[in-house]
Parts: sequence; structure tokens; C-alpha cells
Amino acid sequence: MTRSMQESPVGTLLRDWRQRRRLSQLELALAADSSARHLSCVETGKAQPSRAMVLKLCDVLEVPLRERNTLLLAGGFAPEYRESSLDDAHLAAARAALDTMLTAHEPYPAVAVDRYWNVVATNRAMGLFSNEVDEQLMERPNVYRLALHPGPPDAATHMINHGQVRELLLERLLQQVRATGDPILRALYDEVSQYPVPAHTEPDPGPPTPFAVPLRIATPVGELRMFSTMVTFGAPSDVTLAELAIELFYPMDEFTADTLRTLFTVTGGSGQI
Repeated sequence: MTRSMQESPVGTLLRDWRQRRRLSQLELALAADSSARHLSCVETGKAQPSRAMVLKLCDVLEVPLRERNTLLLAGGFAPEYRESSLDDAHLAAARAALDTMLTAHEPYPAVAVDRYWNVVATNRAMGLFSNEVDEQLMERPNVYRLALHPGPPDAATHMINHGQVRELLLERLLQQVRATGDPILRALYDEVSQYPVPAHTEPDPGPPTPFAVPLRIATPVGELRMFSTMVTFGAPSDVTLAELAIELFYPMDEFTADTLRTLFTVTGGSGQI
């Protein structure tokens, strides 16, 4: 009998997640209050795990909710986690919180993204980042495509330290690919990593900051310097909510803060220069 015939789908998937997390069978078994022998039998298809066992292993392995449903289905169980639209009544409170957070952050830019870094919602100040962007990129905006696409060579508004930001973003995306094994994220990484690097000369590092790679944007009114934080919902039980993240941009100096406030007021909230 071949190896593929011996292995059960759920056992194969659990083994893949264990190896992705770099755990031995013994380490995983101890963390899940099980035995290495039982776990070995599960991975090889000699034993079928219970629904509770699948969920316990998923918890220890920090498997995302979407993949937990996949594992449950592979084990012959119904999915545990609902996947809703942000417009569903089920997520009304979360959507209201999201809208409040984005609006309250103005005049500074903020964007909400899904698991694949597709833009779900923005506040009005994000117009700062849509200047001189290819219209095709804006049809289905994706943060990685917008950030790493070189854009017009003579663009008045552009990222000064594109090379530094590119290296940071690609490393972050690659870590996400390795952590999830998601083929869509892998395809996104393969695409954006092939984008040509703009000819803009990388700037001097400038004075030290608490952030290794600040975001530096050249504009007709001067250089804007920002950093960002990522916010997620705590303890989500819905796949959509679990995969949602909000990136909030903050000014690093008074010039940037004053400029963003002025732009937001003068442009009627669009933030565009």
C-alpha cells in the first residue's frame, strides 16, 4: 500500500502544520496533552482524531481559523467558524468599530486589509497614497501592489526610501507565506518581488529614529515621514474578522503632522496633494 493511501487527509494536514511550526511529534503531543504515539497514528492515518482533538491541535499549532475549518472538513466534521461579509448583520458591531477607528484617525491615513492585503476600507486621508497611481491598480487595490509598484519615473509624489520599504515588506510577506503555506500569498509574493525597483536615489539614513524603516514620501510641499501600527480584533470567532487588520499611519515630526492636517482641511478631506 502506498504512503498516500495510508495517510488520512486530516493526518497529512496536521503533519504539515506541525512541520511548518518546527515542532517534533513529542513536543506537539506534550503541548496538546496527548502522546507522541497517538499523534503518530493520527498523522499516518492509523487513528482518526476526534473533533475536540483536531481543535486542540489547531490551537497549539496556532492554525488560522480558515485552515481550522479545512482541517475539520478533512476529518469528516462540520466547520467550526463562520465566514461572514463585513456588511452582514452578524458583524454590524465590528463594522461600526472599524468605521469609527478609520474616521477617528483622520487627518492621518488608515487602511483596513484582508488576509491577502486587499484593501477593504480606508479613511479619506488615504488619498495621500493614491496620487499618480496606475488606475488599473486602483480597480482592486492591494497594499503590496500599491506600495511596491514603481509608478511613473517622474512622479512628483513618491516613496523616497523605496528600497528599504521594499525589503521590509517582502520579508514580512515571505514570513506570512511560510507561516500559512497559503498559495495565494505565495503568488502575491512572487508577483510583487519581480516589480522593478524605481531609479530614485536612496536617501541618507538621516537622524536615528525608534523605527528601523520609517515611511518617507517626497511631495511637492516637502518630505513627509511616517510610521505605522497594525491593529487586529481580539479573540475573533469569524473567519472574516480574524483575517482583518487595520494599518494606522502616524507622523514622525511636526512638519508631517502640520502638513497632513493642512492638506486634509484644504482638500476637503481627500488628503490628495
